[in-house]
Amino acid sequence: MTVEVAERTVLPPGVPLDRLADLVRHAASGRAELVSPAGERVVLPDEVFDVLRLVVLAMAAGQAVTIAPHHQTLTTQEAADLLGVSRPTVVRLLERGEIPYSQPGRHRRILLRDVLAYRERRHHLRRAALDRMVEFSEEADLYEVTATPRSTR
Repeated sequence: MTVEVAERTVLPPGVPLDRLADLVRHAASGRAELVSPAGERVVLPDEVFDVLRLVVLAMAAGQAVTIAPHHQTLTTQEAADLLGVSRPTVVRLLERGEIPYSQPGRHRRILLRDVLAYRERRHHLRRAALDRMVEFSEEADLYEVTATPRSTR
């Protein structure tokens, strides 16, 4: 049975989720179960429980949650919003081949999974560059230089 899952954004409920958030926050790894209204019990795979944990914690913090399948396609504007950059920047990334896309008609379409993969690569590159900067600063004893107070005159 295939079910088509579309993107869906859910706002936090109007009731506090503190007790539920504490429960999932402190839950040890192991068997989590879902109980239906009829009392039927189903053991949740760890991956499903991890997703539910993230959803509950985000909603308890007052955040809306969007669920989207990875095969979902995005417009260039949606990809830009997800990456926190401008639409023209996304277009340049597409044209340079940094993110794959299709163009069935006039508009470019980008798979959500490709945008997420690019974001992950970008995160790792930035982290590595920051680590190198810290290494250079330590080697040059710049931490010692900045630790001494300077006169503001």
